[in-house]
Amino acid sequence: MQDLINRFIKYAKVHTTSSEDSETVPSTEIQKDLGRILVEDLKEIGLEDVHMDERGYVYATLKSNTDKQLKKIGFIAHMDTSPAASGKGVNPQIHKNYNGGDIVVNKEQNIILSPKEFNTLEDKIGKTIITSDGTTLLGADDKAGITEIIEALKYIVEHPEIKHTDINVCFTPDEEVGRGADFFDVDKFKADFAYTVDGGEIGELEYENFNAASVNVKIIGKSVHPGYAYNVMINAASVAAEFNSMLPKDEVPENTQGYEGFYMLNSISGEVDKAELSYILRDFDLNGLEERKAKIREITKTLQQKYGEDRIIVEIKDSYYNMKEKIEPVMYIIDLAKKAMKDADVEAKIVPIRGGTDGARISYMGIPTPNLFTGGYNFHGYYEYAVAEEMEKAKQVIINIVKNNKN
Repeated sequence: MQDLINRFIKYAKVHTTSSEDSETVPSTEIQKDLGRILVEDLKEIGLEDVHMDERGYVYATLKSNTDKQLKKIGFIAHMDTSPAASGKGVNPQIHKNYNGGDIVVNKEQNIILSPKEFNTLEDKIGKTIITSDGTTLLGADDKAGITEIIEALKYIVEHPEIKHTDINVCFTPDEEVGRGADFFDVDKFKADFAYTVDGGEIGELEYENFNAASVNVKIIGKSVHPGYAYNVMINAASVAAEFNSMLPKDEVPENTQGYEGFYMLNSISGEVDKAELSYILRDFDLNGLEERKAKIREITKTLQQKYGEDRIIVEIKDSYYNMKEKIEPVMYIIDLAKKAMKDADVEAKIVPIRGGTDGARISYMGIPTPNLFTGGYNFHGYYEYAVAEEMEKAKQVIINIVKNNKN
């Protein structure tokens, strides 16, 4: 397990934060710094066709060592970390033999992992907990997944008695900003099915995710001197607040769970003469997503009638769809993952992803791609942590999937 921990720390220290504001691919060049390291590491353990393309996607193949005609497997993880918290200067801390109490991540900043607040810690007694130093996120999302894939493949290479088909690997950039599959090369990847290793809690096996759309609202106001504003001024900032108030108040992320969808106000900015709102819409049911988009259009029409059609400009774009439709016809890949977990003494927990993964879009590209756990928790913030023993289990699950692939 120490080799796995060392590899994870090595990758976690590389700054790979992606950017929502960038129009380049990858969104930040620093992601290629990790890509170059991964290319060398994949070559070192014996993979072939290893390279990073100009957009920062890392590809590699562990060639088949059997004459049997088996379906080709793929494993995918992403290199970038979320821009929601700093990823520069990550300094992983190892907390061995967790005693069940509070873990002081950063005393000065009062960053404390407490089981009273984070109940996922309750069953981690005796385990090895990895955190940052509280000034950055940790980056287990998804450097834990990268580590587990590489360590699993290293084990398979070192044990040639494990007969396997071609195993294809891709490490993607920009997943955290919703662009991880934008330039994913299906023809190069050549897998019949794949798994993203990008989940959280041990045992998670996910093949349902939100249908997703983004909404951008631009409001053009009419600015005049407030002393002479009667029946003339249109305060764009006030109209933006009015727009948001017309959405269902309870259908927001902080008030929904399980299979419940939501509207999320991502950002709002405005002055008298102009304002802008950005939303994400999420729903597991495609009809539900369409209803949410219809609600946005209804509000838009109402406010256009009130203030003028040319003053409320709305753009709605679909982002990704629920992969369930593409997984259900090939449920043997879920059964394969469940057996792999059982063989690793891990209880499979089939849960919906209240978000999206590269696998959702890749599934619609023709490669069914459900999601596996990594053993990481509290992603995208200073309270993030990973459990080394659970990372080792994720590695074993990957190995077992390869061992048990008989199709």
